[in-house]
Order: sequence, then structure tokens, then C-alpha cells
Amino acid sequence: MKASIQVANFTWPGGDSAIASHLRTIAEASEEAGFDTLWVMDHFFQLEPMIGPADNAMLEGYSTLTYLAGITERIRLGTLVTGVQYRTAGYLAKAVTTLDVLSEGRAWLGIGAGWYDRESHGLGFPFPSTSERFERLEEAIQIILQMWSGDRSPYQGQHYQLSEPINSPQVITQPTPPILIGGSGEKKTLRMVAQYADACNLFAWGGPEELNHKLDVLKGHCDALGRDYSEISKTVGGLVYSGQPVSELVTQAKTLSDLGFDHAIFNVTNDFEGTSIAMLGDEVLPALAEF
Repeated sequence: MKASIQVANFTWPGGDSAIASHLRTIAEASEEAGFDTLWVMDHFFQLEPMIGPADNAMLEGYSTLTYLAGITERIRLGTLVTGVQYRTAGYLAKAVTTLDVLSEGRAWLGIGAGWYDRESHGLGFPFPSTSERFERLEEAIQIILQMWSGDRSPYQGQHYQLSEPINSPQVITQPTPPILIGGSGEKKTLRMVAQYADACNLFAWGGPEELNHKLDVLKGHCDALGRDYSEISKTVGGLVYSGQPVSELVTQAKTLSDLGFDHAIFNVTNDFEGTSIAMLGDEVLPALAEF
């Protein structure tokens, strides 16, 4: 079982001027410990009330990942996940390509239909209906895959029209950076995972019974589309380390592994100190590697 770190909070001691140094500490600790990927949220306001007040610090995702690419060498980098309404499809293809090139092949594309209407209304991003966001999500993935394939033919969709989708430079990761689609919707999201993605992302707080059901739904979509279910990485988020015995995390991860998940994503309280990340690397990663 692989393991990764997600940074979901940038409100740290020292205020705004200390954000860069704390983020460097997290990146260096995560890479040194051997975590697979460093993820950041793709939001513009903090998630209120789940994490903190909306006006707490929140960095733009792709600028942050590009900074992280420059201070790391091995760890992979991605958003968990980009809301499709924030960027046009062609622009998103270029953003992830740029990250992949500058990180020398370490980019993920994490993407979903988006949901946080407050920040969209607050900053003037479009926030169409749920059905339209899912339509845009599928078109965006189609466009990005086309651009990554080098196909420059025009794309004419319902929501996006590209007359000349040139992508130069081209992605370093072959055949493409892995695509993770976030969300648990059974009719649309998990069907798109089966059709287009390299990974799904579900959350541990759903509980084993619900998570097992979601994976069964995904397998059903794979069977219907002729997709090999085993090709898809099953990632799970919502694993929080806040000082509890490490054995509790290992037990939780083992339960998830038994369900079929192969990639655990941890949020770490006081991650800015780096010591908890290092400790997880020493004590949790060896156990997860056995699953």
C-alpha cells in the first residue's frame, strides 16, 4: 500500500511570511520519509466550517505545486482535486503539462466536478448546475487526453470548443501523467473513473460498508465498459494523524487495504513541524508496505 501526504491548511505560526518556509519543511520531510505523493487542495477559500474560516490562508494549487517541484526531486505532486469550473480545459492541460515538465515527470492530474460554491461566487468563477459541471468534467478530460496525445485536430464539444489544441512542450510522463478523479457519485463520477482515470479517490469516513459498496459500483462500471478493474488505483483520503497511537492508523489502513485500497492519503496535524511526517515515515510506511 502506498502512502501520501495532503496539505489542506496553510494557517501556521509566523503568519503569511512564514508559509513558504513551513511548506518547504513539509516537502522535505515528506520526500525524505519516502511518501509517494504530496497533494494540495485546489481551493481559493479555506473550507468552512470543515477545516477553518473561509478567510484562512489558502494558496493557489498549481503555483504551489510548481514551487514544490523546484524544491523536491522524487516525490510526485498533484491536486486533490481540481474543480473543473476553475480553469478552461485547454488552460488546465497546459498547467498540468508545465508541472510535469518542470518536475521532470512527477505530475498527477487530480480533477473533479467541484462543489464549493462560496468561493466561486466570491471570486467570480462560474458555478453552473451540477449536471453541467459533470458534462464539463467529461469534456475537459477528453480534451486533456487529446492534447497529451499530440492530436491537434479541433475539439467541438457542448461546452468547450478548441480550434487548435497545441500542447508544446509535451508531457514527460509516459504515456501521460496519471489521472485521478475525485468523488463517489455512482452514476457519473465512478463511471468516468472506469472510462478515463488511472485512480479514484474516496474518503475513509464513509466507513467500510459504504466504501466496499462504492468499489463494487466501480467494478460494475469497469465490467460494463470492458475496463480492467485492477488497472485502477484505489486511493483513500481522510486519514488524519493528530498524535494518536500509530497502531490505530496502521489498523485503519489495514482495513482499507483489505477492501481493495492501495494508496492511503494522510493529513497530519502540525505538519509544518515536519517531525510527525518523519515519524509516520519511520513507523507507518514499513507496515503499509506489507499490505
